[in-house]
Amino acid sequence: MAIAQLLEEQVRCLPAAPGVYIYKDEKGRIIYVGKAVNLKNRVRSYFRGTGRLDEKTEMLVAEVRDLEYFVVPSEQDALILELNLIKRHRPDYNIRLKDDKGLPYLRVTPGDWPKLEVTRRYVEGQGRYFGPFTDSRSVHAVVDLLRKIFPFRSCSLDLKKVKRSCLEYDMHRCPAPCNGRVAAEDYKRNINQAVLFLEGRMEKVVRNLKSEMAAASENMEFERAAELRDRIRDIEQVIAAQRIATKVKGELDAVAYVQNGDESFVMVFFVRGGKIIGREHFFLRGTSGQPPSQVMSSFIGQFYSGSPHLPPLILIEHDPEDKRVLEVWLSTKRGTKVEIVVPQRGPRVELMQLVTENARKGLEQYKIKRLLTGAEDSRAGLEELAKVLGLSKPPHRIEGYDISNIQGTLAVGSMVVFTGGRPDSKNYRRFRIKMVPGADDFAMVKEIIGRRFAHTKARREKPDLEGEAEAKWAALPDLVLIDGGKGQISAAVGALREKGAESIPIIGLAKEREEIFIPEHSAPINLDERSAARRLLQRIRDEAHRFALGYHTNLRQKSTIVSQLEAIPGIGPARRRSLIKKFGSVHGVRSATADQIAETQGITPQLARLIKESL
Repeated sequence: MAIAQLLEEQVRCLPAAPGVYIYKDEKGRIIYVGKAVNLKNRVRSYFRGTGRLDEKTEMLVAEVRDLEYFVVPSEQDALILELNLIKRHRPDYNIRLKDDKGLPYLRVTPGDWPKLEVTRRYVEGQGRYFGPFTDSRSVHAVVDLLRKIFPFRSCSLDLKKVKRSCLEYDMHRCPAPCNGRVAAEDYKRNINQAVLFLEGRMEKVVRNLKSEMAAASENMEFERAAELRDRIRDIEQVIAAQRIATKVKGELDAVAYVQNGDESFVMVFFVRGGKIIGREHFFLRGTSGQPPSQVMSSFIGQFYSGSPHLPPLILIEHDPEDKRVLEVWLSTKRGTKVEIVVPQRGPRVELMQLVTENARKGLEQYKIKRLLTGAEDSRAGLEELAKVLGLSKPPHRIEGYDISNIQGTLAVGSMVVFTGGRPDSKNYRRFRIKMVPGADDFAMVKEIIGRRFAHTKARREKPDLEGEAEAKWAALPDLVLIDGGKGQISAAVGALREKGAESIPIIGLAKEREEIFIPEHSAPINLDERSAARRLLQRIRDEAHRFALGYHTNLRQKSTIVSQLEAIPGIGPARRRSLIKKFGSVHGVRSATADQIAETQGITPQLARLIKESL
């Protein structure tokens, strides 16, 4: 199969969320790890045309054969996770094929006015070092973050000879020790807090700052207290974003799984020293109809029997049926006690939610790969379909349809196209339901099928008919697949007759028992689970469902954005558009400071504070 098509499909389905992406070469080796505020936009930028890329990035893109990603709560989490993964895997394109002697360190310089700098030379006794790291861009990003929270100097000037502060002071990135604007004791306190931050002891930094703020308030140093308050706020935002990694203490594995027919997709996150250092995913087959306790028991037994390292704690969603036996066995292998725990509250529950979300996203990626790489299975499925349905030849073009709504709200429909058993995404279409009030799935199916084949009769009567609409819908399917049973099929058949397309074969696939329904056949067809035709129909049905659900979710998010902003007094359509254009979403507005919001066209400082309080 075409690698470009596989990557295109993977990129298209990436979430617009913070995370870390991983590129692999044809041997499955990790060759690059990167972070992104928006995974979809960042990864897509690599594949929009090599003419815009530098030579090194073009070489990277040419080697990419697969990609994976982590979804994380925030950009800060993405930064920390990227550093951990780079240090663990040392990908070629991150370390530029250099050894440790050329890798960057973070150094706190000695002297009366120390600073935090990036250096590639390690000299014993010449300051406090952190590292080495494997990606200089990420190290510089850490320095930028720390300078925002704990301003310190970046210059190497002789401070005794400098007469006035520079632009860095005006940008609030340096406290200007050069002209006495900060006391040496206060400056060193900033540096010490930055060191605590790098050590992961951010809660201690906040406690220290709160004590200083209270003392400043008592001494009526309100300007100093306000400055400390803002600093505490910035740090607490970072802590909140990293709460999963920093509050889940010690060493553990977190295991979650999602069901997919007769197989389960299992995700394991490895946490060491309070940090997520990596993950692995696995498949368990034959899990259909099995209780979660059995699925977990089977996985733990098989995975940890060959694992070289056992943590003292394993977090899972469901207790295994033989929990005590497994704990004794694992404890014997490790040499010390091992616990298997289902978390009930706090950061451990949040961690499990993150693992589960990544399992869902991982399953989506797996489905995309399976859709695009199962060439032999697809051919066999098409041939079997022709025999089962009594078609004169295997159906070359199959169109799959599904409906997505919540009790009739924001109802949408999807049409996916498979050509030769492969997804043909350029021909996918989506529909907003326009004529059906309330939750009536049958009527919605009839509407989207009617709209899809609206031009069939006109084209049949006038084959030379031209026009954009006619060209868009010109290609007719060899088979139509509806997600549903007899009711949905009956509605779709009615629409086909009305539009003069009744000769097109149509079937339905019901989720509960995976039964195939054919018009005017009283009994459904049941195919074996190993049937290539059944697997092909499931892939088409699942893809139609995914495409419809994605469209519906997108509309729901936009609706939420509008409703949240509309509830704030003084925010009309023009200001709402300006805010969304600048920050991208309500989450972006919520994450911004009042000063940043006030920079938006039409937003006054008073209104910015009101927006911040309301959100």
